Amino acid sequence: MSTRAAPPPHTGSRPGGRSARIRAAVHRAVEELLTDEADEQLTIPVVAARAGVHATTVYRRWGSVGELLTDVATSRFSGDIVVPDTGSLREDLERYASDLAKDLNDPDTLPLVRATIGTAGGQGAGACTGERQQQLQAMLEREQARGNQTPTVERVTDAVIAPLYYRAVFTDQALTPEWTRGLVSNLLPD
Repeated sequence: MSTRAAPPPHTGSRPGGRSARIRAAVHRAVEELLTDEADEQLTIPVVAARAGVHATTVYRRWGSVGELLTDVATSRFSGDIVVPDTGSLREDLERYASDLAKDLNDPDTLPLVRATIGTAGGQGAGACTGERQQQLQAMLEREQARGNQTPTVERVTDAVIAPLYYRAVFTDQALTPEWTRGLVSNLLPD
């Protein structure tokens, strides 16, 4: 009689296994296609060919270009900006807005944001901004724990995040440090 325990049952894909390699290859292909200067349209077959996988694999996993872009954006924008903790809400928001502006100025980021919002609509917008809402909430809760009044997440979004995204996505105007600090000053006047 053997005293070895039976192996645990298989409960899904293995981290780092074939599934993870395919996901990484497809995500990399999307990011490359978006930043390439080529006029190649972003389609599932084009992404699959660039990733070296069969198109049915991509269709089965993501279903559409919009869902694929949403997954890439969610992955890309999760944890990419550290929430500052300077001890002052104003300084936290100034640093945060500056970091977000730098991220939006990144030549790899802006095409992904534009494509995701343009292709996946509200779901894509949520993928690009969802983490931002959580980060703002964390800063505001920390300030409230210090005993201070804060604006709502919605107010901070309207005053700081929305103008940053609008200017980055829809205009050619620069996201300068002075301009981002001005957003915070308008939100939190002295």
